[in-house]
Amino acid sequence: MPESKSRDKGSYTAPTAKSGVVKPNPRWFAPVMVGFLVLGLAWVVTYYVSQAKYPIPDGGNWNLMAGFGVLLVGFAMLTRWR
Repeated sequence: MPESKSRDKGSYTAPTAKSGVVKPNPRWFAPVMVGFLVLGLAWVVTYYVSQAKYPIPDGGNWNLMAGFGVLLVGFAMLTRWR
């Protein structure tokens, strides 16, 4: 039976790691992020405490959507914080 020819394989070379330096966030990033989180929480709490009369009187349950939307912006910024 004929033997297969062996292939000459080079040694494995691991891919080089990216040498990009992780830059810190700007100084304004953390205060803005905390501001969005506090504003969203205050919006939702105000809605519940005022029995749906405030922050926007005719907003109804859209006030909850606005408050949670502001909170989500804060949480999205939290994932980018270094």
